[in-house]
Amino acid sequence: MKISILLPYKENFSPIYPGAVSLFVKDTVEISKFKKNIIVYGNTNYKKKFKIKYYNIPLSSFKFQSKSKLYVNEFIKIEKKQPSDLIEIHNRPNYLADIINSLGKKNLVLYFHNDPLTMTGSKSIKERKNLLKNCYKIIFNSNWSKKRFLQGMHDKFVNSEKLLVVFQSAKKLSVNLTKKKNEITFVGKLNRSKGYDIFGEAIVKILDKYPKWKANVIGDEQRDKIEFKHKNLTKLGFQQHKNVLNVYKKTSIAVVCSRWEEPFGRTSLEASSAGCAVIISNRGGLPETITNGIILKNLDSKTLYKNIEYLIKNASRRIDLQKKSINNFYLTHSFVSKIIDEYRSEKFKFLNSFFTKKNLSLRILHVTNFNERHDGRLFFNTGRRINNGLIRLGHSILAFSDRDIQKYYKNFRDLSGSINLNNKLKKTCYNFKPDLIIFGHADLISADTLGELRDDYPNLKMSQWFLDPLNKRGPDFIRNKNRVLDKINFMETNFMTTSPDVLNFLPRQSNNFFIPNPSDKSFETLKNHQKNCNMDVFFALSHGVHRGILKTGKYDDRAVFVKKLISKTNNVKFDIYGIDKVQPIWADHYFKTISNSKMGLNLSRGEPIKYYSSDRITQIIGNGLVTLIDEKTGYRDFFNDSEMVFYNNVDDLAEKIIKISQDEKLRRKIGKKGREKYLKDFNSTLVADFIVKKTFDIKNKQRFAWEK
Repeated sequence: MKISILLPYKENFSPIYPGAVSLFVKDTVEISKFKKNIIVYGNTNYKKKFKIKYYNIPLSSFKFQSKSKLYVNEFIKIEKKQPSDLIEIHNRPNYLADIINSLGKKNLVLYFHNDPLTMTGSKSIKERKNLLKNCYKIIFNSNWSKKRFLQGMHDKFVNSEKLLVVFQSAKKLSVNLTKKKNEITFVGKLNRSKGYDIFGEAIVKILDKYPKWKANVIGDEQRDKIEFKHKNLTKLGFQQHKNVLNVYKKTSIAVVCSRWEEPFGRTSLEASSAGCAVIISNRGGLPETITNGIILKNLDSKTLYKNIEYLIKNASRRIDLQKKSINNFYLTHSFVSKIIDEYRSEKFKFLNSFFTKKNLSLRILHVTNFNERHDGRLFFNTGRRINNGLIRLGHSILAFSDRDIQKYYKNFRDLSGSINLNNKLKKTCYNFKPDLIIFGHADLISADTLGELRDDYPNLKMSQWFLDPLNKRGPDFIRNKNRVLDKINFMETNFMTTSPDVLNFLPRQSNNFFIPNPSDKSFETLKNHQKNCNMDVFFALSHGVHRGILKTGKYDDRAVFVKKLISKTNNVKFDIYGIDKVQPIWADHYFKTISNSKMGLNLSRGEPIKYYSSDRITQIIGNGLVTLIDEKTGYRDFFNDSEMVFYNNVDDLAEKIIKISQDEKLRRKIGKKGREKYLKDFNSTLVADFIVKKTFDIKNKQRFAWEK
């Protein structure tokens, strides 16, 4: 794993005159648990660098080319040769366009250290929305900066999980407050923007009135010259960072009175970490830098003078602020570095090197038809079976019944209900923040919605399962094929009850897997193999589970097969539903009916295809009925003749039915072995585990029984 940090061009990554971004990167990377995986890229003239993995990007001298453009292009060349898993870009939103165009949509993190509305690449709403779309995370150094980024944008972005506030950090200094001196310190550029003129006017008057106090000024300014002189005022000029901290250690009162909207303010942060009584202006993110201090109501020299004088005259209040500043200080390098590492870990937590199988607990949104509107008639469906398995594995599951929502939310503005359905899914993801969405036959969820979810939640995984027949000579082939392909480009994995190796329409680059129809110990509760049954063979068909009743005039090849079978099996008692105007049966009525049968015919529509079976197989074999299944389904790959009965044609099947109906011992033996094996190897917990493991590419120590 590799993490690349790209500094702004000319950001000095050196102990000699370091920039604020460099200090932040240096302080947090040094103690990051990913330190060995991080390379910092920059363009620093000083030979002395911070002791972190660093690569200096050299630039050729083309007079008429932008140095920043050359800098980014050189970084892109490096990335193409040695790709990173995560690229963190500091304070240059304009770098992203070239990186995305050249490298594609990688895992990009953008840090803002300044006001986003003043920076090239993030000034307009369109630019900021584009950043949200293409970045994995956008990091702000204060809540103020985050609010600036969101200014004028739609509410949906306000709490986006992509937006994260990570304050700057400072070392909590070891300070003896009793040794604090009567000193007042100003650190920063000596210009009007930093309020140096306000400080100067106030401090000269303070030093005149209180001769036992002294003042320190650290900083310089080449352009905006502001001069103040006093015998107790010491101008130290630019100082190395460690020297600044040493001055703060002995300082009693620190002043940060910026006029401009400081996105954060490192000087007030470090003053707090050194136990100073801090006075700040109420600008930008400055109030977020301190836990205790004085915030100026008015920014002028008169107000500043009064507050400094107040702290000089009230020693108890001054000492109280000093104690609270250092005791309540929490923005340490360790604290901030851990927050940064958390989002890195979040990105990599499913890589094998960082994955602990015992601790895997996911939020899973399961989008399928849970048939609430059918009043329990279709309760025992595959969606609920998979849900049960996921819950048994310890995952947090939110069931999203798409067909019910679509029906209930129809109105004259949305006649199909699909608009409201898709909007509700987006809102649900916004609130629930799933790690994984599993779709099952969710045909009305649009590609646009899936694209938006991909953009909004970069860590989100998506998979789909499909149960209907996919045989070219089966029913609704073109429609079913298109239903699978409709979402396949957005899916990490696709699961179907037909073997993917006989489906030549599946894209080669997609991950496709066979899953059996899952049994469930809470559903398959009958044990027909242990009791006497009055009927020999059970079979039921329907013309659509949602319709619930037979269609008139509909041809069904299964009905023809069953009638032919009955004619060839004298003295065999059949219990048949869905044929000759005998309506299909459902739910509890279905289970009460099959409880009286020895055998169940597992006959699906269309020609047999490898591994395909409707979900009736679970109800037959899972309840201890002898399962009668076509040899051409390939189920002999999983079961033998002592567990299932395989037939080649109707005559072969008729012969085997007659034999079993007359041999009670054989019937019970096959029913028992078949049930035990199916519940053991093809249960909903294993199927759910298979879906999760394949979607997150988690290696399994043992192969699942259906993996061939």
